Amino acid sequence: MSSSEARSGAAAHDGEFIGVILTLYRRLIALQVARWAPLPLRLIVGYGFAEHGFAKLLRGDNFAGLLHAMGLPMPHLLAWLTILTEIVGGILVLAGALVPLVSIPMAIVLLVAIFTVHLPYGFSSIKLQEITPAGAQFGPPGYETDLLYLACLVTLVVGGSGPLAVDGWLLRKSRAWLGGRSP
Repeated sequence: MSSSEARSGAAAHDGEFIGVILTLYRRLIALQVARWAPLPLRLIVGYGFAEHGFAKLLRGDNFAGLLHAMGLPMPHLLAWLTILTEIVGGILVLAGALVPLVSIPMAIVLLVAIFTVHLPYGFSSIKLQEITPAGAQFGPPGYETDLLYLACLVTLVVGGSGPLAVDGWLLRKSRAWLGGRSP
């Protein structure tokens, strides 16, 4: 047997071994754990949105002033719609309630933020400017985090809210109600 045949046989064996490991992982672990994958997404997206909404609310009129300075129409109305979307949407996503519905205004808020604030600063959310004795100084964030939030929302809408979600309870109730009705 030549050395190239031996290497090719070893590579085939390694490929089979990796295939066996991935198959075992999928059968033993992934299928049991995969149903829980939406939970951390719900927690971080829900908390992140609610936290940003409360931060804007506690700043008072500053957010409306910022929207006005950016030249957006009806800045006070947009400020309140954004704050309500972030707080109510965040709480509903945390609970896994009405996620497909509430994701629409949440996605709109993210898209507006991308195109009116973050796009000129590029993709990266972390722009280290300098390190001073007071600590690291960062530049304005890009649209990376907004895209991550959008990806999480799409994943929750397409894949479902997962366990411990109000959506699952509502779905079971609606199926029972629809199943119990007589034509």
